Amino acid sequence: MFNLIARFVFRRRLLILVGSGALLLASIGVLIHGGKLTTGIIEGTEAGRAQDLVAKIPAASNDSTLAVLFGSKDWMNTDPTFIRAMAESLNRIKRDPQIESIASPLEGPPALVARLRSPDSRHALAVLHLKGDLRDAAAALPGIRNALLPSPLTLHVTGKAAFTRNLDELLEKDLLRAELVSFPLALLVLLMVFRTWAAAALPLAVGALAVTAGVSGVLVLSRFTPMAQYTLNVVSLIGLGVAIDYSLFIVSRFRLELQKGVTVETALIRTLDTAGRAVAFSGLAVGVGLAGLLFYPRSYLSAMGIAGALVVFFAVGCALTFLPAMLALLGERINWGRVPLPAFADRPGLWHGISTWVMRHPVWVLVPTLGILILLGSPFLRLKMAATDITALPPTSEARQGAEELARAFPAQTATRIVVAVEFPNGSAFTPERAGALFDASRTIAQLPDVLGVESIVDLDPSVKRRTYVGLAGAAESELPPEFDLAKQNFISGSITALTVITSALPGSDRARNLVRDLRAHRNLADGTLWVGGQTAYDIDSMTFVREHSSRAMAFVVITTGLVLFLLLGSVVLPLKALLMNFLSIAGSFGALVWIFQEGHLRSLLHFEPGPIEPSLPILLFCTLFGLSMDYEVLLLSRIHEEYLRTGDNTHAVAEGLEQTGGLITSAAAIMVAVFAAFGLATVVVVKAMGLGMAVAVVLDATLVRVLIVPATMRLFGDFNWWSPRFLRRLFETAQGR
Repeated sequence: MFNLIARFVFRRRLLILVGSGALLLASIGVLIHGGKLTTGIIEGTEAGRAQDLVAKIPAASNDSTLAVLFGSKDWMNTDPTFIRAMAESLNRIKRDPQIESIASPLEGPPALVARLRSPDSRHALAVLHLKGDLRDAAAALPGIRNALLPSPLTLHVTGKAAFTRNLDELLEKDLLRAELVSFPLALLVLLMVFRTWAAAALPLAVGALAVTAGVSGVLVLSRFTPMAQYTLNVVSLIGLGVAIDYSLFIVSRFRLELQKGVTVETALIRTLDTAGRAVAFSGLAVGVGLAGLLFYPRSYLSAMGIAGALVVFFAVGCALTFLPAMLALLGERINWGRVPLPAFADRPGLWHGISTWVMRHPVWVLVPTLGILILLGSPFLRLKMAATDITALPPTSEARQGAEELARAFPAQTATRIVVAVEFPNGSAFTPERAGALFDASRTIAQLPDVLGVESIVDLDPSVKRRTYVGLAGAAESELPPEFDLAKQNFISGSITALTVITSALPGSDRARNLVRDLRAHRNLADGTLWVGGQTAYDIDSMTFVREHSSRAMAFVVITTGLVLFLLLGSVVLPLKALLMNFLSIAGSFGALVWIFQEGHLRSLLHFEPGPIEPSLPILLFCTLFGLSMDYEVLLLSRIHEEYLRTGDNTHAVAEGLEQTGGLITSAAAIMVAVFAAFGLATVVVVKAMGLGMAVAVVLDATLVRVLIVPATMRLFGDFNWWSPRFLRRLFETAQGR
């Protein structure tokens, strides 16, 4: 098959290059046009249902809510000058078609006015409820903020929409920074590997084409399925790393074949039949790993799996078509532009010596190396998870500065809030019977541990009794006082109402999670149903979702990857060993993740706020790394297998395989680490953790695992490495066309 591809590419190289150019132009066109990216959501959770129910209730919904904090060092918040300046700013946005309602201390019932004036008398808060969803609110933010200015008062705009807007802007900057850093670093490593400009430039060209096509594909898909904004960062991270690595394998083998004095066409055929085959299987292994994310349906993880597999498809496709076409065109000129740099990792004798030394002392090498990996992975046992919050933004971001200033001025307003949506089957949510039940539920909730208070339609004034609320619920609309009518607009939407539970517990704490579980233990309120939402509830639902789907996802990735390796090697033993090796390197990466980002080591060096790990990050890393780790496994074992088939000598095959691939694996790992570490420079913690986690895994995989553990275990197993049952051996030979 790969012979046929090589011959076709060689004869149709100009046509393929024209097609590659067309792909690039089309991709650029899509990039210019853009897509419709969203926040990372998991559909079907209770927290999501609660948020959807209260979307039109200003007092409970925060997706489309902006908090505008006004402050002054010169005037108190009751001073006429302060009030006039605040009114002037708010009047400029009242007619904005995106604004649905404004709550401020300038008007409304006395209880509301008091809550929106700070205890220090130097700040006042306006709450803007916008039309549309979170993305609509985030898009409207710049226009609203500009309209509020100028003002003699200090002004901070924060809220979930502001957080989303700032996060999107930072993700775009992080992506640009990572690419600007990773390309020069990768070029430097490639120059040290090949020591010619022509050979070094080709992998970068393949990487640029694959990533551009992959990102444009994500933007196209985003118009049909929800795609999280940071999918672009993940796609670029994976695509750039694998595309350059695959190109490195192919260019290296092509130059090696040319050195034997064969024709360009023969060199290309041999290259694709060996390195090209390894690249195809590596890409398949990475795709299989990312396909594990499809086991998380109706979530951004599933969409991210599709996006990741897409960019890997482009990386493999470009490495097997565009790159060979360029090699066919260049031929011997692949060595054009000599660079006087020292050789990087090109020490065949060194790798041969390491391999034979390891195989002479396999137990003494294997045991301490396994101990090191287990020690590195041990911090993962202390894993704590929570969804991304405002601390994911750097302290300099406007949304975070606003949130911190709001917390100082209004500590009660910024306490942890748990939303309880009450859904009645029909009619108004505020009838006498339902009002009485709401009153009773509110007082019961207020007695729960760690509850500071409850905000709802039946909690407007602590002095008002149950019978008063029941009477108001039975009164005609025309008989209601204006203040109460405004309160109804803030707390009720048709047959839906909400109670906001304020707690002293931090959102990611066990106390807050226990409170959510207590609230969910009582579902019925009169003839209505309670649904609990908010950040803590979303954390619980996210972790439950990931936990429920992870066993099937991991089983699929492990079994399918093992099958791919069997089809490559024809052995049952080697795939099992390779899978175990993957678990070891990934465990080390996970341990580093917890040690650094959860426990805060190296925080001063890496500039981040330590905290619980985002629930999706471990499974995203697992599915990505499980496939990426196979890159070096496939390259090394396929070369060892090649030698074993030729000589039948396991010890010689291992030594020869490591000798021929040791430098290449080291070079490829250096490129991967350079690319991934560049993403570790991100200001958004999730992207930073993803980049550094993958860099750590690659370092462990290319050093401790491939250089020490693999040769040691190959020596201990001997010829048993290549064993498989007779019926599977026949299956393998049939698949190979033998």
